[in-house]
Amino acid sequence: MVELKTDTSIDAMYAAGQVVGRALTAVREAADVGVSLLELDEVARGVLREAGASSPFLGYRPSFAPTPFPAVVCASVNDAIVHGIPTAYRLRDGDLVSIDCGAELDGWVGDSAISFTVGRPRPADTRLVETAERALAAGIAAAVVGNRIGDIAHAIGRVCREAGYGIPEDFGGHGIGRRMHEDPGVPNEGRPGRGMPLRRGLVIAIEPMLIGGGGDGYHAAPDGWTLRTNDGSRAAHAEHTVAITEAGPRVLTERNSKA
Repeated sequence: MVELKTDTSIDAMYAAGQVVGRALTAVREAADVGVSLLELDEVARGVLREAGASSPFLGYRPSFAPTPFPAVVCASVNDAIVHGIPTAYRLRDGDLVSIDCGAELDGWVGDSAISFTVGRPRPADTRLVETAERALAAGIAAAVVGNRIGDIAHAIGRVCREAGYGIPEDFGGHGIGRRMHEDPGVPNEGRPGRGMPLRRGLVIAIEPMLIGGGGDGYHAAPDGWTLRTNDGSRAAHAEHTVAITEAGPRVLTERNSKA
């Protein structure tokens, strides 16, 4: 069931989203050659603690997962698309990293993700990350009253496909509110003018996932969580929590905000 949020609820989600934005900014600043993924997870934990927020990721166990998720961020490196578990792996020069983070504050949830390179970036990785951000921006721009879910999906998919990248099937965005995953699903590819109408008060997480090699294939790693590209190519992930308002899309997980 789709729950439309009031303006007061959206403001509360904005507060949760700002915690997420600060956590992602802190993790990005801490990421360097030699830093472990567990250390990055601890950075995010510190931001959540300071804000009095909890993690909707920690202990989360969907039906596909063999174990509860053990961290507050997903840390996916190089050919890992999403859901990477932070480990003792230490970042190397040129690694492409995707960090997904959530925060629950006063009963409301925010969810966002960024991708970036550590050390000297490969030009192909820079283009991949920039395209993920462009796809996210296109999806957000389509998130207006009167459009449909398919308009968001089409906007994202067009950017990805025109750049020659793959899109992992069956994974995309979602509704969000008091729970991290709510209705509706928000695909990363689709037909314009199709799907549920976008109404004022709908809050969704829009999250393009791109496969650099151009294919759509992926597989689950032995940990049962991490999704990796079938062709070994690198992947990027970008995400914001967005509210549909009469004034246009409102991004609730802005980064580098002092709010």
